[in-house]
Order: sequence, then structure tokens, then C-alpha cells
Amino acid sequence: MDAGYKANGMSEVVEFDRAHVWHHMLQHKPLETADPFIVVEGRGMNVWDAGGREYLDAVSGGVWTVNVGYGRESIADAMREQAVRLNYFAGSAGTIPGSYLARRLLGLMPGLDRIYLANSGSEANEKVFKMVRQISARHHGGQKSKILFRDRDYHGSSIATLAAAGQPERAEEYGPLPDGFVKVPHCLEYRKQWDGEDYGVRAADAIEEVILREGPDTIGLLCLEPITAGGGIITPPEGYWTRVQEICRKYGILLHIDEVVCGLGRTGTWFGYQNYGIKPDFVTMAKGLASGYAAISAVATTNAVFDLFKNDADPMAHFRDISTFGGCTVGPAAALETIDIIEREGLLENSRRMGLRLHDGLLALMDRHVVIGDVRGIGLLQGAELVRDRQTKEPISEAEMARVLAEAKAQGVIIGAMNRSMKGMNTTICLAPALIATEAHIDRILAAIDTALSRVFPG
Repeated sequence: MDAGYKANGMSEVVEFDRAHVWHHMLQHKPLETADPFIVVEGRGMNVWDAGGREYLDAVSGGVWTVNVGYGRESIADAMREQAVRLNYFAGSAGTIPGSYLARRLLGLMPGLDRIYLANSGSEANEKVFKMVRQISARHHGGQKSKILFRDRDYHGSSIATLAAAGQPERAEEYGPLPDGFVKVPHCLEYRKQWDGEDYGVRAADAIEEVILREGPDTIGLLCLEPITAGGGIITPPEGYWTRVQEICRKYGILLHIDEVVCGLGRTGTWFGYQNYGIKPDFVTMAKGLASGYAAISAVATTNAVFDLFKNDADPMAHFRDISTFGGCTVGPAAALETIDIIEREGLLENSRRMGLRLHDGLLALMDRHVVIGDVRGIGLLQGAELVRDRQTKEPISEAEMARVLAEAKAQGVIIGAMNRSMKGMNTTICLAPALIATEAHIDRILAAIDTALSRVFPG
């Protein structure tokens, strides 16, 4: 920090921020009269703002990223050591941490064989879309180029990934979007679209109906989150994933699992899809891969896919793509140490145990607050959908949702919620505390939600 900062303190930082910083996902008009929220330090589960106030972070950095908590000196040390030795070389060459990370990740994902490094979740997902389009062009005569995505899922903020956004508010006003992206129905049983039993199988069968309508020979990829995250914490019903995999194999459609949120222990397994016994063709990851200490993402795939790009007689046959900062070596170094920490400290088991405590606690709050219509989640990825009426399932207003978050924050606990995703439906509390959470942390989160709901809905 420079001498000016030390001399003038936080007031100058706040004014510089107000005058010059364009924040993510934020309407800046209120900041003309109110101070921006500036976070200056983090340790463990807690962060401190510019005024010195401490908060318990129940969303791992605001966007479900800091899986092993703040202030990890071993990660910082690994990054510094690697940066001094070799900070960067283009991904057309190999590096020591890149090679070790690929081997380590694939050891956690039996059935996958290759890793492509990049630097954000949006970028990783777009890499898969490009791979599928190139496979279509070179091996299917331009057929099998369409990409299926699911209503309420989210895959990134680039134009191509917004074309695969099952959250209309994310993509609104950013068109025209690329062609060839086709939506399939969501699988949220709480807001069911079909009656009858075996809802999970029925929701998966709806994907087959879209495939048959579009033509199986036109579909190259089905891209899904294992558990829908920002679209409302949707855990697929029983039977859903088994049937989805059957459908993909039946029609020769590649299965892409977007693990940007769920990966690296969030659901109590290394990857969310491992809760359901499925075998994907692609897995993408980012966020928790280096726990927010470095910008890194990865695409994992099979040798069957990789081999489709091998042909030394044709100079155009390889995957003609580059991620500049996929060649930054401190990302793999940070990711390797993150994986070590998760293993060393038993954080997969902790995610399962604390996730059950959080889930059961939300169910207990549901008994106390009629505004909670549904509780969903697995591991330390949990949600509570708020409704005005349990019978009609009418959502509360988004203004009321904002008040719930503000009341929790006033108690020193930062919780999350759906954000500009589904018009009129952004009313699910989203919780993703770091995997190091203790019983005391979980209980404090639940107490803050309890008090916030009592204050916003006193009746």
C-alpha cells in the first residue's frame, strides 16, 4: 500500500472507489449519496470492511469462490515461490505446476483424461462450446452443432455463454446472441411443470422431447449444472441424472457438466456430479479450484474427445484456441495447494456434516417462518425459497428479499440471494459458506436469517 493510503486512511480509498471503480452486478446510482461497500481484509470465515466492521461470510467471497477460507499463507507462499521461479509461459508449452495439476485433477475424476487450462468459468464453458462446434465441422459435416442448456442454469457472462443462459435477466439487452443454443425445461419439483410420480424421470424425458423436436442429428452437446446454483439451488429429483445420461448415450450427445460452483468440495464430494454416479464427457471448473487466490479455470475431457483433434496431415485439425492467462503458473500452484488443504483438513467430510446441519437448520426455520416455502441443497450449497403464500407459491417481492439480506448484514452476516436471474423470481436465499465452517458458524448464519425474517415479516 502506498504512502498516500497510509497517511489518509480509508476515506480516500472510499472516494477513489466512488469516483473511479465500476463494480460488478451493481447499480451505482445509490452510490452518489451512499458509501460503496469495500472489503479490506479476510481471515478464516470473516472479512472486515473499510470502517473496520467484521462480517461472517456465508457466500465464500460473494460469489461462492473462497472454498478454503481467507488468509491461507500456504497458498500465498506456493504462489510466490512459483512466480519467482517462472510466472508465465504460453499454454502451447508445458510447465511443472500445470502438468502436476492436470494429473492431480484427473486423479479426482476417474474416466476423464485431459485438462485444458484457462482463467474463468465463462471462458472454460466457452472452450467446450468451441470444441463441440469444431467437432461438428470436422466429423459431422456441420451437423450436431446445437448446444442444449437448461432453464434456470447459468454458464457465464460472455456472449456465447449468455446464449446458453437459462436465466433470462442475465441475457436481456445483450442480443443478438449466437444461434444454435436450445433450452430444455428445468427440473425444480417445487415448481413442477408436470403432474404424476417419478418427477425426476419425467423432467429428464422432457429433454428427450426437445431433442426429438430439434432432430437428434443436430444436437452435439447437453450442458447442465449438476445442481443448479444461481438459478435457485435446485437439487435434481431422484432418477433425473440416470435418465439424462441414458438419453445422451442413446442419441450420441456429449454431456458437459458445469462444475464452476459445485466443484472442489462444495457439495461434499470433489465434484457435484459425483453425487449422482454419472460419467460426463466434459467437466468445467473455476471458482473454488484455487479458492479465489488466483484466476484459473479448467476443462476436463476424455481421450475420446481429445483424439478427435489429432491429425498431423491437416494444419487446421487441432483445437485452434488460446487462453493467454491459462499460461500463468501461479494459478496451478494455488490450485494444487487448495486441493492439499481440502485433503489434509478433511474438508469434504466437513462440507457434508456442516451441510446437513445447515439444511436441517433451514428446515427448522421453515417451521417458524411461513415465508419459507422450500429448502433445497446438498453439502455447503443450500437455499431457501421465500414465498408470500405457501399454497399459491407466490414469491415475495424482490424489495423484501433485499431487506432480508440487509437485515442479516446488519447483524454482521453476509448471505446471498438470486441476483437478476429470473424476473420476479429472484427470491431464494443462497448459502455457500467456506468448507472450513464450524457448528458455531452455521448456527450464527441460521440465527441471522431467523432474526432477518422476523424483522422483515413480523406477522
